[in-house]
Amino acid sequence: MNLSIKDISLRAILESDLPILCKIYGSTRTEELDKGTNWNQEQKQFFIEQQFFAQHEYYQNNYTGAKFYIIEKENTVIGRLYIDFFFEKKGFRIIDITLLPDWRKKDIGSAILNEIIKKAAENKMKVSIHVESFNPAMNLYKKLGFIKISETNGVYHLMEWSPE
Repeated sequence: MNLSIKDISLRAILESDLPILCKIYGSTRTEELDKGTNWNQEQKQFFIEQQFFAQHEYYQNNYTGAKFYIIEKENTVIGRLYIDFFFEKKGFRIIDITLLPDWRKKDIGSAILNEIIKKAAENKMKVSIHVESFNPAMNLYKKLGFIKISETNGVYHLMEWSPE
């Protein structure tokens, strides 16, 4: 997928990206681990690595048609986008979109999501994503027109944008 966002590009992930992908993943768990555990830094890092590699393997094995991208700004890694453009032959599924903390709240995520929505609209397809109920990005998804279509365990909301 090519982006028309100035200085922002996507490239396929490489095996050599695993350390930065783990760092991106870990950035989403820092607050939770700081507040919810009394683990030292080594224990937190072990947990993050264990969880990242389990998630990575799951995504690779269960989203076989998906695209796994590194998000870059002027050749600097700033995040990841995992997306399946033909999920269950019904629409786009954003498996994961995460920006490193220094790149959040700069309208980059919004711009990428708007490009995904535009592409989906051109193809008359829906866009879906699972979002944890406490994820700060939930407000962004709602603002962009995503609505909750289901909920799992009171935590995971399946959000969907529709071209209608």
